[in-house]
Amino acid sequence: MKSIEMTEIEKLDPALITIVDIRTREEYERNTIPHAINIPMEEFKDGLPDLEKEKPIYVLCYTGEKSEIIVEKLEEAGYDVTNISGGYRAFLRMQLSRVLEQDARIEEKTKDIERSLIKKFRKPIWRQFTKAVQEYQLIQEGDKIAVCISGGKDSMLMAKLFQELQRHGKVSFELVFLVMNPGYNQDNWKIIQDNAKLLGIPLTVFESDIFNIVAEVDKNPCYLCARMRRGYLYSHAKSLGCNKIALGHHFDDVIETILMGMLYSGKVETMMPKLHSANFEGMELIRPLYMVKEADIKAWRDYNGLHFIQCACRFTENCASCGGGRGSKRDEMKELIAKFRETSDVIESNIFNSVHNINLRTVIGYHKDGKNYNFLDDYDTI
Repeated sequence: MKSIEMTEIEKLDPALITIVDIRTREEYERNTIPHAINIPMEEFKDGLPDLEKEKPIYVLCYTGEKSEIIVEKLEEAGYDVTNISGGYRAFLRMQLSRVLEQDARIEEKTKDIERSLIKKFRKPIWRQFTKAVQEYQLIQEGDKIAVCISGGKDSMLMAKLFQELQRHGKVSFELVFLVMNPGYNQDNWKIIQDNAKLLGIPLTVFESDIFNIVAEVDKNPCYLCARMRRGYLYSHAKSLGCNKIALGHHFDDVIETILMGMLYSGKVETMMPKLHSANFEGMELIRPLYMVKEADIKAWRDYNGLHFIQCACRFTENCASCGGGRGSKRDEMKELIAKFRETSDVIESNIFNSVHNINLRTVIGYHKDGKNYNFLDDYDTI
């Protein structure tokens, strides 16, 4: 199988070749390499598309791995085809490196990104962020907060919002921008570091071997990974003198959790805006993006021309529950909520508000602190 590096693709005459991006339509429309056409991988399942055999074909996916499957199929059909090594991730790394080579441009870009939060995205992002901070009392005077950064759009945005709040807010608090490297592959790790530099976020990094541990687990590896990562973050944040860790869960995560609980667990519960740690005394978890919608986070990302990794997990490409594929329950909830949005513009807000406005007189049963309650308990005393 032939392969080519991303830097070599630029040297080819686009009129004499065909570049096929096999990522999803959504990923392609957001950004791709110059002159690429989109034929999602799914479309190759029912046969080969009509491509010119007179032109050499170059196939692109996110990492350069899934594209190998398509290259083999096209080779068998007689096409002159080459795999693009490293995929779109290599293109992203190359573009970021070029921006970072121009120091003056970095400083200007960082300021533009910061201005966009206060001006263009003031209502959908900044105000929703500060509203959650105030309404749920997420920050107090003298807090030292570990802002946990995974490298994706949500945590990177959260870091910038915290920086702005620290500069312009009335409450005095400290920040540590904490990144755990659980065994990221080299490409993802470079992209995380480059984006942090571009955004002006000073990282505090520590290492762990979580990915190696999880690699040996067959059942629910993503759940175990998430639990272990949170434990490591709590522990390291506490060792740095922090009393809180901040995670980048947003509005969509909240309403998806509500629906998953109802439809798959038979209970009404949600992702809380803040929690006391049961295992690390004096530590608290906060979620300051609680009221910020994912669509607005994506709009901020795209407006500023930013490109973040989808998921830093090195197993993502083959893992549906991490976003590397389809079929997880959270994916189902995303699709269901998308249909709700087509039907009404208030349904998602009503889902969110439903856990803020529970009438216990119309609930059959509930439990709190290990005690169960039933409407019959005081039915005859009303």
